[in-house]
Amino acid sequence: MSFNFVADRIVAGKAYPALTTWHAEPYTDEWRQYGSHWPYTIPCNLLDHCAEHGFPYKLYTVDSYPEGSFYPIALQFFDFSIDYFELIAPALLEQIRSRRLTVLFYYDEGDNPHMIKARLTQLCSDHTLNDSCYKFITANTAASAIPGFSCLQSDELLFWQRNLSVPATPVHTDARSKDFTALSRTHKLWRATAMTDLQRQGLLDNSYWSYRTDVAVTEDPGIDNPIEIVSKIIKSDLDRFLKNAPYSCDTLTSDQHNDHRITEIEHFQNSYCSIILETHFDANGSNGAFLTEKTFKAIKHGHPFVIVGTPGSLDTLRLLGYRTFDHAIDNSYDLELDNVQRWIKLVDTITQIKNQDLHKWFLSCVDDLAHNQQIFSRSKYRTLNILYKALTND
Repeated sequence: MSFNFVADRIVAGKAYPALTTWHAEPYTDEWRQYGSHWPYTIPCNLLDHCAEHGFPYKLYTVDSYPEGSFYPIALQFFDFSIDYFELIAPALLEQIRSRRLTVLFYYDEGDNPHMIKARLTQLCSDHTLNDSCYKFITANTAASAIPGFSCLQSDELLFWQRNLSVPATPVHTDARSKDFTALSRTHKLWRATAMTDLQRQGLLDNSYWSYRTDVAVTEDPGIDNPIEIVSKIIKSDLDRFLKNAPYSCDTLTSDQHNDHRITEIEHFQNSYCSIILETHFDANGSNGAFLTEKTFKAIKHGHPFVIVGTPGSLDTLRLLGYRTFDHAIDNSYDLELDNVQRWIKLVDTITQIKNQDLHKWFLSCVDDLAHNQQIFSRSKYRTLNILYKALTND
């Protein structure tokens, strides 16, 4: 049992990103800039994850490799205007057509996989390729129902890797002075709507919360706002909220907030619960769940949580072995597919948590917090093995 990966060339033990037009050497700042250059292919993190967690793999060049190998194409984002198969060298494309080699798209994001599938089906038809010539890994759980697609919660592995030097925050049972920690790093209108609504209802009083944005209201046309009706209802409060932004609850710089190696431990040691504003509230209408480091940070650092994100987020965590405090939190919001109704239920859940003895409430969660920290810290070999079996039909 072993992944066999094929790269156009190997430099300093690293697979050079497929299809790239950008040139850089491993272990340099430029190596991290592939995603800014067309066609936006990047180094494949899956190989690093295999190395870190001891999952067997071998790396070959296109000159010589065993049948049944994978040619990984890692994407910064999926660009529907790009013909990825057209960019593959003709000789290599023939190997793919003959099924000696399989393309392996690796994508860390949560875009609607049904739309991606439709685009790849068209590209396969254009190049007289069978749909089975590729596999697609994505972090959107809706992928699990699509032939040839697999779901990997890759940000669990990424945060495990990037925050490795930071010890997990010990869970203490002393009283804490703050109710919630609610952090928002990047401006999105739905996030601004959520934070405005929580603030105007007093739910963020006595909490660590932030909304770090320098984006003017006029620069956001309201595109991709799944709770737009809420934005309209509280428009005057929302306008005021954005006008007075940014808001901060620490002294870290913007670059430090984007550095996964840095954690403001006070946010987890001195508050009772995280309100996690995830990357997506609705993953392009896919009804799939998508989790990022925002959720796994709270897990590693010993916090109960409410996830303001896609439906099914909590169920996804349960499948990974985590506990979601169902005895202490009304998690019915996670089952609600209607975006506005899910937000209403989230507000109700947050209100219920706030309006009780928070210290007693937290103590009831301690065993689950310890369990979650143990699950996060362990090797991800099992996760990679499940992925391997899905990709190879083993």
